[in-house]
Amino acid sequence: MQPPRAGAGKETAILSRIIRPERDDLSPEAARSILQLAFDEQDRARMHELAQKAQIGELTAEEQAELDGYCRIGRLVDLMHSKARRSLKRAGIAA
Repeated sequence: MQPPRAGAGKETAILSRIIRPERDDLSPEAARSILQLAFDEQDRARMHELAQKAQIGELTAEEQAELDGYCRIGRLVDLMHSKARRSLKRAGIAA
C-alpha cells in the first residue's frame, strides 16, 4: 500500500479529539450498534484490489483517492470501535 498521504495524521488527531476513544461513556446499546459498523465483503474485496495495485505501482490518481478514502473511513471506524469496546468493558459486558 502507498504511504499515507500528507495530513492523514492530522485528520486522525482531529477525529480523536471529536470521538474521544479513550472515554468509556457510551451506553451498552450505542456501543453494540457501533461495533456492528464494518466494511461489507464488496468493499473489502475492492480495498484488497486497490492495495495490490498500489504494491506494484499501478494505481491511477482516481484509484489512489479511492484508497485514501477507504483508509480515512477505516481510521474513523477504528476510533469508534475503540470507544465502544472501552464502554462495554466499563459496563462489565464482553465486546
